[in-house]
Amino acid sequence: MNSIEEILVLILVGIIAGAINTIAGGGSLLSLPILIFLGLPPNIANGTNRIAIIFQNVFTTAGFKSKGVKTFPFSIYVGISALIGAIIGAQIAVDIKGETFNKILAIIMVIVVFYMVFKSKFKHISDIEKTTGKHLWLSIVLFFFVGIYGGFIQAGVGFIMLFILSSVNNISLVKSNAIKVTVVLIYTFSAIAVFIYNDAINWRMGLTLAIGNAVGGWFASRWSVKKGDGMIRNFLIVMVVIMAIKLWFF
Repeated sequence: MNSIEEILVLILVGIIAGAINTIAGGGSLLSLPILIFLGLPPNIANGTNRIAIIFQNVFTTAGFKSKGVKTFPFSIYVGISALIGAIIGAQIAVDIKGETFNKILAIIMVIVVFYMVFKSKFKHISDIEKTTGKHLWLSIVLFFFVGIYGGFIQAGVGFIMLFILSSVNNISLVKSNAIKVTVVLIYTFSAIAVFIYNDAINWRMGLTLAIGNAVGGWFASRWSVKKGDGMIRNFLIVMVVIMAIKLWFF
């Protein structure tokens, strides 16, 4: 594959992955294999992919903001908590076989999607968001662990955040997505610092992929606000099923 073809492939994959990450999650299941296919070792591909995620979430956050979706200061509180967790997560090694972990994660993904489908049919009597008091502090604690998870793995972290924001804070899926991308943007800075320190980033591929991710994230954020929770929930179900199958069987 020549350099022009490589650039086109990375941008196209970035657009698709950026859109998937914004609407639900799991876009890295597409971008990471492509980076490895193009010749990067898995650890370099992991670090390189974080460059694209940074750019994606800068543009995605701006896209949600342009549609009037406001997440501050709640997203900052939980984002800082996740940032601290990500510093820890990026420094530690998980003492578990990769195959075993993937199957556990697949089960978690299925539980998450069943919960969201069930919740959509039996909504709370009150639709008031719970972002203060004990619910705020509970989210801060939970997002610390989300940060640890996202710091060293990333794949599937969006699903977990949507689950917490929906169940603990009673926040709509549209707004939860906006909070999700802000939190990922915040904590990825700490994770990426570790990859930079260990010289585990291919900047040329990362910045090329980032162009696509940014475009996909920008348009998907604006489109998801227009379509609302119903579309996001359906898309989320499809992506969780695909991710669970991949983690369990491949």
